[in-house]
Amino acid sequence: MTKVKDIGEQGILEKLQRFCPLEMIGDDAAILAIAPEQSLVVTTDVLVDGVHFSNVTTSPEDAGWRAASANLSDLAAMGASPLGITIGLGLPGELMVSWVERLYQGMTECLQKYNTPIVGGDIVRSPVTTVAITAFGQVHPQRTIRRSTAQVGDAIIVTGVHGASHAGLQLLLHPQLRQNLTDAEQNTLIKAHQRPQPRLDVLPLLWQILESYPPSSHFPIAGMDSSDGLADAILQICRSSGVGAVLESKQIPLPATFNHWLTPEQALEYTLYGGEDFELVLCLPEVLANTLVSKLGDSSAIVGTITTGSQVILCDEHKKFPDQVLSLSRGFQHFTQ
Repeated sequence: MTKVKDIGEQGILEKLQRFCPLEMIGDDAAILAIAPEQSLVVTTDVLVDGVHFSNVTTSPEDAGWRAASANLSDLAAMGASPLGITIGLGLPGELMVSWVERLYQGMTECLQKYNTPIVGGDIVRSPVTTVAITAFGQVHPQRTIRRSTAQVGDAIIVTGVHGASHAGLQLLLHPQLRQNLTDAEQNTLIKAHQRPQPRLDVLPLLWQILESYPPSSHFPIAGMDSSDGLADAILQICRSSGVGAVLESKQIPLPATFNHWLTPEQALEYTLYGGEDFELVLCLPEVLANTLVSKLGDSSAIVGTITTGSQVILCDEHKKFPDQVLSLSRGFQHFTQ
């Protein structure tokens, strides 16, 4: 089996160039065309072996898919359409070349779905396998989704279900947890972890809905993605916007499997703090929110309302759980785990 050190930097580059458009190979930098009256959106994610992926839970293809999806999700959260990505690799010399090729295969499978090319990158020697991706997108300045523009009275929408990715990770780490689940249920949760889908599909629906909304100087949508957890996303939006929120626990979509597999307490923990679901959390006027939910169907729900103050309070209309104030300290934080 060929190792990275056996063929060196140029050998690796030659193998990986087949994943890039031919017209963008060979120069010192890529040139991306931006449509008229568009802003350039740039986001970077760094993924480290043992922190963001491992051979225990993720194949090289799945690690590549997840890396690409995470960056496309960041673009979607800003309302941006993807233009391309660059990839920086830190590779140990003992790493198999086939692992790197499979990583790129997984990234390509995800990127092709959204017509996004790999337009460049860099390779260095590293004691730990590291993947650093920078993604480029474009958005009209007046359609940029930000965390800081939520307004009191806005409805809070979440797309998709939450907690599935964390549940899939737990099944991979602890196979004994699978005994009460069917093969189909297991596969659904594991796929949610290994092959998350960035919600770029939501953007065209948003722009369509906005066409019927009365023009105003205030862009009526705030939001971000839920990669660090649903609770984290809502808290970050509220902190940036200087507002609070009230959420209804029973309105938060969660995998049907949770109803017979987890206790209510576990289900709530997975849903709020599990992370890596790569869904969108959006705050917008109620009339727009209702229209968007009707178009997205079962893959979205209104889960709460933006309020005055600064606290984010989770309520249970059936009073099975006491009201609780959500906190950033319970989600994933680097350097505190």
